[in-house]
Amino acid sequence: MLVIPIFTSKLQTVIDIMQYYSIGSTSRLSLPFLTDRVAAGFPSPATDHEEKDLDLNEHLIEHPSSTFFIRVEGDSMEGAAILENDILIVDRSITPAHGSIVVAVVHGEITVKRLYREGKRIELHAENHCYPPLDVTHDTGFRIWGVVSGVVRKT
Repeated sequence: MLVIPIFTSKLQTVIDIMQYYSIGSTSRLSLPFLTDRVAAGFPSPATDHEEKDLDLNEHLIEHPSSTFFIRVEGDSMEGAAILENDILIVDRSITPAHGSIVVAVVHGEITVKRLYREGKRIELHAENHCYPPLDVTHDTGFRIWGVVSGVVRKT
């Protein structure tokens, strides 16, 4: 993982967000879960429905101790189906790779972008043609906070 430490007032905001939206170790909520799939095309004939419990923490979060949530502001990631007010599930234990969607700090600002690496060159790309790529250099004050592993959206 490429980590270039920075120290700004925005960094404290990131730490506060991570603590506020961290995963509780005893947090469990099992809800009914029908094992049948719902047809998104033509309806299928009725079948016997088996019900199990589904814990969303177990389903969405692989590494609770290194996972945090953060809310999205803006439209730069619309092409990746990440919309304003979505909540990102961010896992700090995943090593960022070329093409990963990451939460990073650039110039003291928190952002979510797609990571591009070519040799030693690193860029962060928006998924909206209105925003140019961000070229990452040592003077950018760049740090990756984690890899986006999921998106939560209330419809």
